[in-house]
Amino acid sequence: MSYFLLIDHDEGSVLLIDHRKAGLWLPTGGHVEPGEHPVATVRREVQEELGTEAAFSPVTGERPVFLTVTETAPSADQHADVSLWFVLSCEVSRVLTPDPREFGEVRWWTPSRRRPPG
Repeated sequence: MSYFLLIDHDEGSVLLIDHRKAGLWLPTGGHVEPGEHPVATVRREVQEELGTEAAFSPVTGERPVFLTVTETAPSADQHADVSLWFVLSCEVSRVLTPDPREFGEVRWWTPSRRRPPG
């Protein structure tokens, strides 16, 4: 997976999505296709999911800020999900076109709020 957190550095806000399938407020992201570079995944997914171009943060560039490894629930296809987390710059005022098949809602959130909207 390549996750990408959109940040408005001036406003101090991050974009979170109400993910229909997960039932959680999450940052956006998507599965890396076979042979695809994780940065290319970010570029493709931000276009597909939000209808905008990826603008990597000037602080991190195209480097992931961290990596997570999560074991899936025990099943016949149990495996470890490896995820890279990237930071993108985006202004709150930018017009986004969220994919309604994936997201119930998309909102900007600030750290002063104790939890995501909803």
